[in-house]
Amino acid sequence: MQLIDIGANLTHESFQHDLPEVLARAHQHGVSQLIVTGASREGSIQALALARTRPGRLHATAGMHPHHAVDYDPATEAELRALALEPEVCAVGEAGLDYFRNLSTPAQQRIAFESQLQIAVDCGKPVFLHQREAHHDFIAILRRYRPRLQAAVVHCFTDQADALDDYLELDCHIGITGWLCDERRGGHLAPLVKRIPGDRLMIETDAPYLLPRTLRPRPKHNRNEPMYLAHICEAVAMARGESTAHVAAITTATARAFFRLGGG
Repeated sequence: MQLIDIGANLTHESFQHDLPEVLARAHQHGVSQLIVTGASREGSIQALALARTRPGRLHATAGMHPHHAVDYDPATEAELRALALEPEVCAVGEAGLDYFRNLSTPAQQRIAFESQLQIAVDCGKPVFLHQREAHHDFIAILRRYRPRLQAAVVHCFTDQADALDDYLELDCHIGITGWLCDERRGGHLAPLVKRIPGDRLMIETDAPYLLPRTLRPRPKHNRNEPMYLAHICEAVAMARGESTAHVAAITTATARAFFRLGGG
């Protein structure tokens, strides 16, 4: 069984002391390929550098998370444009809108979001998207760009049925994380996961965040890592009423096609 983690923040400081061991554990648990998320200008540079250390196994995205949109300027746009052309970079983003915390103003977020969508249009690569508490503005902007985008995945989907319907109508892919395993706030996701077509479904850890609450035994450090993608795969399979092997196969095939990856 092979799995692909489409979103792991491996440049996070919590991985600095043991990343080789983290990657070894991931491989032992069936994770053949990982996509390292670029969420800031410097983070995207680091994601590319990390991907280059393990060709074929690690890939990267290049983008600016909406939390950092306050720092988005012409120099950042130019840097992301250059990064997006690198062969190890398989998507533009993490880009989008997040009105939950508003660490950047909504206006700043919208400017950065549209700029990155245009970068994806220009370079012909998919977009790796983030949306929280901002669906109305997010979908309005995405609708304008979607006909020109090669492909789009709404990463870490946690929203409601109407949002899912909007994304599927736009032929978007959907990334499911360990949020599904959180009985406090993710219980609504199980019936929605069943509605995602297999060729639109992908899985991710969003490590080191979103450690699945149903993990037993629970690690003392509370850090999520790619090895737990197998647990998320099992949870998705249970929600869909399918075998774990089947979900592993379809999500891996979908990720390879979406990001244009070779075999792991």
